[in-house]
Amino acid sequence: MRDVHERVVITGVGLVCPLGTGRRDAWEAAVAGRSGAGPITQFDARDHAVKIACEARGFDPLDHLDRRAMRRMDRASQLAVTAARLALDDAGLSIDGREERIGTVISTGNGGNATFEQQHRTFIERGAERVSPVTVPMSIANMAGGQVSIELGLRGPMLSVLTACATGLHSIGEAMHMVRSGMADAVLAGGSEAAITPYAVAGLDASKAMSHRNDDPEGASRPFDADRDGFVLGEAGAVLVLERLDHALERGADVLCEVAGYGATSDAYHLTEPAPGGLEQAEALRVALRGAGLAPEQLDYVNAHATSTVAGDVAEIAGLVEALGPEVAARTAVSATKSMHGHCVGATGALETALTALTIAEGVIPPTINLEALDEACTGVDHVAGTARESRVGAAACSGFGFGGHNAVLLLTEVGA
Repeated sequence: MRDVHERVVITGVGLVCPLGTGRRDAWEAAVAGRSGAGPITQFDARDHAVKIACEARGFDPLDHLDRRAMRRMDRASQLAVTAARLALDDAGLSIDGREERIGTVISTGNGGNATFEQQHRTFIERGAERVSPVTVPMSIANMAGGQVSIELGLRGPMLSVLTACATGLHSIGEAMHMVRSGMADAVLAGGSEAAITPYAVAGLDASKAMSHRNDDPEGASRPFDADRDGFVLGEAGAVLVLERLDHALERGADVLCEVAGYGATSDAYHLTEPAPGGLEQAEALRVALRGAGLAPEQLDYVNAHATSTVAGDVAEIAGLVEALGPEVAARTAVSATKSMHGHCVGATGALETALTALTIAEGVIPPTINLEALDEACTGVDHVAGTARESRVGAAACSGFGFGGHNAVLLLTEVGA
């Protein structure tokens, strides 16, 4: 086992997502199996084939941000800053006097979608001179992390990792390395995304990966189900506080779990589809297990990436069976919380890591909802379907796979496990 100075733990969770705002509300919704999907309200979707999404309903940035600062942020940054503040509060971590020892690794998959679309429209309709001077700093993909650093006064190392749907997991993995290496005592890590906009929805739908179950929003995201037809887009800000175990113990922090392993690979196969058989996804899990010093049979639970696409879900289950072996995989609990909160792109891995950390801390596995008829190609694991399951989870994996072939897996454990 690593020295206490090298062990990295999660001590705070900040969430603004389709399941609710704050750790408690989001966790209660996840355990209850409540869907966050509904008709799109952020723009008029009547001319879009996709008319549903998982919005962060009830989120008012003015409840958390100064009006002047808010006006210089895209919604993606508003979600990130709010989630970061909630995470700090949840961790009980004071910044004062530690500004240069607290880092930031917060990323998005797309950046400021709404800002880009609005300002491009202004450029086309009104000319170059009417484009806002803050267009670039509001829309570039690293600004969610930049705004968190500015608003909170964090002067430690700052990084943005852009790997599409794997962004949140890579961000937390790289933050773990920052803390282990001594670059920082603590890091705010995670992701945000606010892509429920006309152009973004149209572009994602053009990839043939989105659900068209517009008449049943709550039942549209159905990972592993034989009747699935694609993902439901979500939005979120999800930030976790990672810190050295000794640092956390010294200040009496409530430790949720340890970030024990991190694996990353590339499919080198296709722009949008995973490699058949999930071989490189399997290798990412093996790397994470080795990093944590665990054997496959010690893995109790996997929060699957499982976007509800036909090819993606099949490849992921194949990868799990490949990595764990058929006998171990058959008794490993698997669920997909995207069935409730949708696919939040750059934020999704961080949101799922937060829920996985709470799974370990609370001893309850959230379910995959809408899994009514298991696809025969998705058998081979112990699906937690329909309702939550009380269970001690000593070790859990969280998987994320992005367009371009990005694969990332985090391995979380009980502290002392």
